[in-house]
Parts: sequence; C-alpha cells; structure tokens
Amino acid sequence: MGETLTDAAFARFPGGKGANQAVAAARLGARVRFVGAVGDDVFADEALAGMREGGVELELSRHAETGVALIVVDADGDNVIVVAPGANAQVGPVAVSGNVLCQLEVSDETVSSAAEGAERFFLNAAPARTIPAEAVRKAELVVVNRYELDSLPETPRLLALTLGEEGAVLIEAGQEVARATAPRVQAVDGTAAGDAFTACLVVSLLEGRDREEALRRACAAGALAVSREGAQPSLPTAGEVDAMLRGF
Repeated sequence: MGETLTDAAFARFPGGKGANQAVAAARLGARVRFVGAVGDDVFADEALAGMREGGVELELSRHAETGVALIVVDADGDNVIVVAPGANAQVGPVAVSGNVLCQLEVSDETVSSAAEGAERFFLNAAPARTIPAEAVRKAELVVVNRYELDSLPETPRLLALTLGEEGAVLIEAGQEVARATAPRVQAVDGTAAGDAFTACLVVSLLEGRDREEALRRACAAGALAVSREGAQPSLPTAGEVDAMLRGF
C-alpha cells in the first residue's frame, strides 16, 4: 500500500466477461448472439471490435459510459482486476430464449430475466457476489472458481469448479463426477482464462460431448488463454483446443 512501481507496460484489449465468452463460443464454432450495453463514448467501438470480428450477433443498448476493467498482471501471469461497470450496470430485463450463458457483470434483474426466458440456462457466477437463488436453481450448470464458490446461495444441480493450474472438477449433488487436469503451459496472463474455460465447457456440452470430454476441452481452452496476453486476443479456436489435446 502506497508504493509506486514504475517498470510496467500498458496495453488495451476488448474484454468483459460476457463479451469474452461470446467471442470464445464463436471461435469454438457456436452461433452466438450477445445481449448487453456499451456507452456513447470513444471506447464503444473498441469494446465491440472482437465480437464484430468473430461474427457475434449484437443486441445492444447505449448509455453514457462503456464499462472498463483495469487489470494489473504480475510476472507470473496472476492478476488483480478493478471494474468500472459503466453501461453494464444499466442493462435491465432481457428477452431471451434458447440456450443462454449469463455472467454477473450485470444486475440481478438481468440475470433473473435471462434465467426465466432460457430453455437451457448456464451461469458463470463471477465476479463473486450474492445472487438470486432462483437463477442458481434454473441453471443446468454453474461455473465458479474457489473464491466464488462461497457466494452461491445453494447447491447447483451441476457445478464446475475451476482450480487454476490443477484443472477443474464437476460436482453433481455434492459428489465429484468428473475431473480434468490442465495442460502445462508457460503462464503469461490469466485474464479471460475462466471465460475461455466456461465458453468451451458450455459449447462442448451443447455439442453433445460427454462430461469428461467437455471438461478436458474446457481445461485445454483455459490453458491456451493463460499462455497468451490479453483478454479476447487470447481466446482459442476449436482447432487449437483439438491440437493441444492431441499433444497432452
């Protein structure tokens, strides 16, 4: 506290949990529609660039300021993140249907309406906060890390718990039903690794893959993201996930 460090480098990338997961799912072969908000400011086009490039369909509202995350990454690839939510905090109830993946960088009202409208609802309960119990009950799958686990109001039907370099486990009715180790990589930046994992796990399950294979693919996607700098630029394609698993 109070110390100033002067040897840092600065870079800017499009990001945000929902946006990252939308781009990741598209790169993995899914057709994706993103519902969210940006500001009427200079950051909006930059924030949307990765989704537009990835072919993600956009359904947006506009508000004063685009959300921004300030991320400090250390020499080991670990990070500390501070978010100024901006327009994300202004997203209200959403009209959705079909397969829906939701995160917690939007309001409880948004999360609850997404859960209610979805045919199959998947929830990444991040960043950690208390959330409506009905959203957890509706979720076919809830994804958390160790720090977010304690914020869940009740036990989900199926829980994916990420364990960093140790991999991940699937837990159903309080019992472990699958475990996968993470491929070893040189960690560069942990930003968006959880988003890559979440998107890959959900897409793999929707493709009809069994839980064990889906979990292995998700761990590989997360490892690939850790080995690259930035948020959306680090997200892998399906071919890259396949290649990593062949060599693992």
